[in-house]
Amino acid sequence: MSEPKVGPNRPLFVLFGSSIVQQSYPLDGWGASLTGLYARKADLFVRGYNGWTSRNALQVLNEVFPQKDKIQPSLVILYFGGNDSADPDIPNSPNVPIDEYVENMRKIILHIKGLSQTTRVIMLTAPAVNEKQIIEYYGSNLGRTNERYRIYSEAGIKLAQELGLKYIDFWSALQEPSDWLDTVFWDGMHLTKEGSAIVFHKITKVIKEAEWEPTLDWEKMPDEFDGNQPHGLYLEKMMEGINRMIGIPDSRQVKSE
Repeated sequence: MSEPKVGPNRPLFVLFGSSIVQQSYPLDGWGASLTGLYARKADLFVRGYNGWTSRNALQVLNEVFPQKDKIQPSLVILYFGGNDSADPDIPNSPNVPIDEYVENMRKIILHIKGLSQTTRVIMLTAPAVNEKQIIEYYGSNLGRTNERYRIYSEAGIKLAQELGLKYIDFWSALQEPSDWLDTVFWDGMHLTKEGSAIVFHKITKVIKEAEWEPTLDWEKMPDEFDGNQPHGLYLEKMMEGINRMIGIPDSRQVKSE
C-alpha cells in the first residue's frame, strides 16, 4: 500500500476480494463493523470487486500490493471463491477450475505474506449459498450450488492448512444458525446484517486467539492520541451503545479511553 497522506501512520488492514468484500459496508456489514472496532487503532482499506475471481485478483496483485511500498499492511483479509466455484457449463460462467483456483490462491497468499515479516493473512473460504433464494431472485441458480461451493471451500481449507494460514470455514460458518436459509442472505449469495455478523465474529475470534507480534488484538492496541481523550459520562454511554449495535460481547468491548 502507498504511504498514507493523512497521519499519523496507523497499522493498515486490507479487505481484498470480490462482492462479499465490496459489499461489506452496506446493511451494517462486516467491513463497517471492523472499521468501528478499530477506530483510532488501524485504517481499513477496501479492495473489493464484484464478480471477480482468483484469476482476476492474480492479474492485479502487484498493483494492489506493491512489494516495494514503504508501508505494508499489517493484516489482509482475503476472500475469493464464490465466483470461481460457479458451474462451468452455464453461459458466461466465471468458473475457475479448482486446481487453478488453488494455485492462484497459493500465489496470492505467498505474495501477500512476503510483503513484510509482520503482514498477517486471514483467508475466507468459498461460502455457502441458498440455491432456492438465488432462483427466486435471479430467475435461475446462475450455476451456484451449495455442493460446488463445499468442494471449493474444502480445497481452500486444505491449502490454508498446508501454508499454516489462519482461515475461516466460510461455508460451514454461514450454516451454523438453524434458520440460516432465511436469515443470512438477501439474494441467496450476498450477506444480510445477520450474515455479516457471522463473518465479523469469526474474524474477531481469529484475531483474538492469534499469537501475533505485534498484536492486532484491538483491546491491546493503543488508541491514537490516547492522552488527549476527554472524559465524561456521555462518552461511556455512547460507547456502550456502539458496542450493542455492532454486537461486541463484554469481553471484547470497544473502550472509550
